Amino acid sequence: MYEVTWWFCGGSLFLAFVFFVFSGLRIVQEYERGIVFRLGRVVRNVNAGLNWIFPGIEQLRKVDIRTITVPIERQETITKDSVSVKIDAVLWYRIVSPARAILSVADYRNAVHQMALTSLRNIVGQHMLDEVLKERDTINRTLQKLVDDATEPWGIKVETVEMKDVEIPVSMQRAMAQEAEAIREKRARIIKAEAELEASEKLSQGAQRIADNPMALELRRMQMISEVGSEQNSTTIILLPSDFVTLAKDISQRIAPQAAPRPPAAK
Repeated sequence: MYEVTWWFCGGSLFLAFVFFVFSGLRIVQEYERGIVFRLGRVVRNVNAGLNWIFPGIEQLRKVDIRTITVPIERQETITKDSVSVKIDAVLWYRIVSPARAILSVADYRNAVHQMALTSLRNIVGQHMLDEVLKERDTINRTLQKLVDDATEPWGIKVETVEMKDVEIPVSMQRAMAQEAEAIREKRARIIKAEAELEASEKLSQGAQRIADNPMALELRRMQMISEVGSEQNSTTIILLPSDFVTLAKDISQRIAPQAAPRPPAAK
């Protein structure tokens, strides 16, 4: 009877020991890190894999070290030039120190979210509307640095902050469209004026060359007559100066003596 009792007690102790050992086993995933608390104090950090803690005395807290995406809901704020805008953004961060993320702040997820909201409103309030629309990359870098500096004591690294959309009032959209149209019209007028200036310079050079050689003017007139005469259904009357007629007769008289008579054909 004593042997049976001893065997039963030994078996119970063995089962209790096995249960005690297995109850202390903890699995930490590859993308996680753990912190072990013993009676409320941090005693060690644990890496991925199978780990054992003292049941009832030690407690394991796991922290995800992957990059976390935080959508920043649309915020209505006022720019430096007193324009009301609505902006939404996205923030990416990861935990580089699990111990500080748990010990330094009660809820690091909510803390990062609220810090991003506050920083976004402050940054937009320091810039003009044109800067918010045209210099998004600069504002994103400034916002990322501001949030990263604030969350660094928490063991959190802010990787990127991007503004997704900037919504402005409808009245401001119409004003900006009118401004853009005026700028395009101004550009078109400047280009047209530059073309007129270049054309006038070319005409001035042509007039100077014609003034140096009056015959060139007459040749240009003849070319114009030829172009006008190409129209079959038009009748054009052109008045020629007397000196032009005299010049034409003189040229014809000079050319006539140079033409040698042809020999009579042999019979």
